[in-house]
Amino acid sequence: MSRFDRRDFLKITGSAAAGFAAKGVLAGTTQAKPPAPTPPAASPAAAPGAMPTRNLGRTGYRVALFSLGGQATIEKPDKEKEAVEIVERALDLGVNYVDTAAAYGGPQRWSQRYIGQVMKRRRNETFLATKTNDRTRDGSLKLLEESLRLLQTDHLDLWQVHNLTRPDQVEEIFAKGGAMEALLQAREQKIVRFLGVTGHADPDVLIEAIHRFPFDTILMAVNAADPHHLSFTAKLLPLAVEKEMGIIGMKVPARGRILNTWTPGKDDKGSWEGGAQPGKVTMKEALAYVLSLPVSTVIIGCDNVQQLEQNIQLAREFNPLNETQMAALATRTEPIAKQALFFRSWS
Repeated sequence: MSRFDRRDFLKITGSAAAGFAAKGVLAGTTQAKPPAPTPPAASPAAAPGAMPTRNLGRTGYRVALFSLGGQATIEKPDKEKEAVEIVERALDLGVNYVDTAAAYGGPQRWSQRYIGQVMKRRRNETFLATKTNDRTRDGSLKLLEESLRLLQTDHLDLWQVHNLTRPDQVEEIFAKGGAMEALLQAREQKIVRFLGVTGHADPDVLIEAIHRFPFDTILMAVNAADPHHLSFTAKLLPLAVEKEMGIIGMKVPARGRILNTWTPGKDDKGSWEGGAQPGKVTMKEALAYVLSLPVSTVIIGCDNVQQLEQNIQLAREFNPLNETQMAALATRTEPIAKQALFFRSWS
């Protein structure tokens, strides 16, 4: 791994910040007010001390800084009570973007099932996003039909191509009979409002995808260790800003592996993505790092309601970091870069 150079970091963040300011994303950060009456009619201002909001790219939607991811407890089997409590509490506290995927929760799709239990009563309170991990038209349409049933809704705000990792997957989705035909058909039929793409592994793969099609959003894995390997903030993030995409950050705490509360051996439970060392940053620092980049929001899956409430409070209290502070956090994460970026391509 190459030695991290602060000058390189300043070059990266300077480029991103320039794009951020040019597109008015940072300037668009405000304390939450009832958003414009573009459906869904979210109302984060109903909660005292509501989170700041930002533009979700060119969608016309104002999204709170913290959004709820559909993993962690929400994708585990036989956790309906706990998962529903997390989703309900998130909406109560002003979260107005909920993300899930057909692949979350295994064949039973627990994540979509649990979220659907709340959506059947509170669908108009959130921007609802899910994904297809199938690369074909027919397979994706089948997933969409089942997703709508499980989520107990007749439409999605955002449907995304899930986790593009390799160049051949880009070719596959854009080929005749590929997943992009399903996305376009669903949008034309007004089953979905916006289209997005997601990825964790290689920025060049996502750069190719968004050069080929004007996706409305991009969901990208980025955290304080990002500059150390296949950086998403170097080229992909400025390009997404230039294209006025809604930019959603994920893997902010790297499933805990970047945090100083991580206990090697005890927490990794033998998984392939386990961390061999204690993490290096606090959750406050991890969240502040990503929110100081030109992202619209971040999605994080939560283990329990208490963790959710803590993350929302951190988002309420967020103050942007300067370049020196961000460079210091990135330098601190260098010894744990591989575990903090376990989702990147390393071969």
